[in-house]
Amino acid sequence: MAESLRDQLLKSGIARQLKPETRPKHDKHERRPPPPKRERSDIDLAKAYAIRDSSERAERDRTQREAEQRAREKKERRQKLASLLNGKALNVADADIPRHFPHANKIRRIYVTAEQLPRLNGGELGVVQLAGRYLLVEGEIARSARDIDAEALVLLCDPHESSGEDGVPSDLVW
Repeated sequence: MAESLRDQLLKSGIARQLKPETRPKHDKHERRPPPPKRERSDIDLAKAYAIRDSSERAERDRTQREAEQRAREKKERRQKLASLLNGKALNVADADIPRHFPHANKIRRIYVTAEQLPRLNGGELGVVQLAGRYLLVEGEIARSARDIDAEALVLLCDPHESSGEDGVPSDLVW
């Protein structure tokens, strides 16, 4: 019979035999291998992914809440503006003089009467945008609309300014 590795090591003197009282009392069938340990980097990596997921989720939730808040505020401003402008538009259906003005990087126009044109150029009247339409209103109403939503006021001429910022007079009809 072949000698066991233990016996060979004891004979060669490399290993020494344990005293009987310090020798473990169980045999190899009772001994269970310890569960395999995960490496620390695996645990750290899993924690890092969990932290990243939770922070990304929190960021998405915060962004969504902010967007909902901005939408609510915008809706409230539109409602206030609509109630302010209700019945106060001075647009005339048969107006035939176009008054051009820049808005949203384009040249827009509103049709006014011969009586309204000098008042619009003098700052007594203003143009406000509501629901995609340009409404001609009194100057005070236009200023109130600007206080509610600055983007709603499209045109309100300064009576003390003789020409526009590009040197073209505001009362020039083209």
